[in-house]
Amino acid sequence: MNAPAPLTWPGILRLGLVQMALGSIVVLTTATMNRVMVVELALPAILPGLLVSIYYGTQFLRPRFGHGADRGGRRTPWIVGGVALLAAGAIGAALSVGLMGQSTWLGIAAAVPSFLMIGLGIGAAGTNLLALLATRVAEERQAAAGSAVWILMIFGLAVTGITAGQLLDPYTPARLVAVTAGVGAVAITLTLVGIWGQERQAARPAPKRDLDFGEVARELWGDARVRGFTIFVFASMLAYNLQDLILEPFAGHVFGLTVGESTALGGMHHAGALVGMLVVLITGTALARWITVPIRVWITGGCLLSGAALIGLAFGGLHAPAWPLGPNIFLLGLANGAFAVAAIGAMMGLAREGDEAREGARMGLFGAAQAIAFGVGSFAGTAAADVMRSVMSSDAAAYGSVFFAEGLVFLIAAALALRLTSQPRPTAHSAALVPGE
Repeated sequence: MNAPAPLTWPGILRLGLVQMALGSIVVLTTATMNRVMVVELALPAILPGLLVSIYYGTQFLRPRFGHGADRGGRRTPWIVGGVALLAAGAIGAALSVGLMGQSTWLGIAAAVPSFLMIGLGIGAAGTNLLALLATRVAEERQAAAGSAVWILMIFGLAVTGITAGQLLDPYTPARLVAVTAGVGAVAITLTLVGIWGQERQAARPAPKRDLDFGEVARELWGDARVRGFTIFVFASMLAYNLQDLILEPFAGHVFGLTVGESTALGGMHHAGALVGMLVVLITGTALARWITVPIRVWITGGCLLSGAALIGLAFGGLHAPAWPLGPNIFLLGLANGAFAVAAIGAMMGLAREGDEAREGARMGLFGAAQAIAFGVGSFAGTAAADVMRSVMSSDAAAYGSVFFAEGLVFLIAAALALRLTSQPRPTAHSAALVPGE
């Protein structure tokens, strides 16, 4: 069977619409509904935290979702069905938030299955979207493609946040449900536009050996490259997310920034990440003929620079307020963005290695490691900061010790990445699927 031609940029960007759809729905559940529960309903902040943890808990199932699509040879039903389930879960979550205003416990009871649906939907759709990209994107475009789809996701987050914010004022429970339903409808439409016809010439036969999921999982974990990359993904994404929830408190406690100033600082981190993603995208497209940067350089260099930037924050806190905090945060975001999208590109390449169609199971394993690291990182970073502030007399030293430890985790991730790139790579399957341009 002849391999399908690699996706052109219009095809890659169309699949990016699916990632945009995922981001547009998720931001309503993690940001908007979170705020309504804590502010308008005056409920404990731990409640939305626990509900979001349900989403993270479902991510263990990502390898199974990918395996199911591998066996069937089609990913479109999993992607469309996943987005539809995600939209239905978000609408259910909006209804449950409204119910909390009448009866807190009934609302919570209704929210639990809704957040389960959210987790299952994004796991099924997200895993198989990346697996489809893995099978269709040429090797030299992997990092740039990962950057493009993630930029579109960020665009979806931003547009939804701004638009929903305007439509929700003044807030009412009915308005929240209506806005969520509208966003869900737009997301499903974007998904259909993005996925339509993308598998028509790319559907692959089922794996040669019809193994059950347990056998596939053991086989994948026995592959040294898959196991090593999964550990790298967990370590690097753990370090990536450990600092996410403590940057702004650090700026307030140590540098004396106001709420507005610390929020702007958080925006600087996101701006840096976007620039990092754009740099990876540009060097993989227009400048590729003149500037060739191997994906391992982006990954290893991004981890090293991220670690250095975090250690810089640890040092800088001891020299507040003279330390150039803004440029330090921007540099951290730049390194984070470059390494993260390059890691997505590496996932695509490794997912299609081997001589059988196991892209979905492999991508599911990597995705599960990433999601679990994000969940652990969100909790561990804040917990570590609280513990260190309780045992140390100086906030600068307390936060600095946490940032220093996070920087070391990034340096360990860089060492893992270097070790992976030195291992021999199977070529039989990948060479057949990645013809030259």
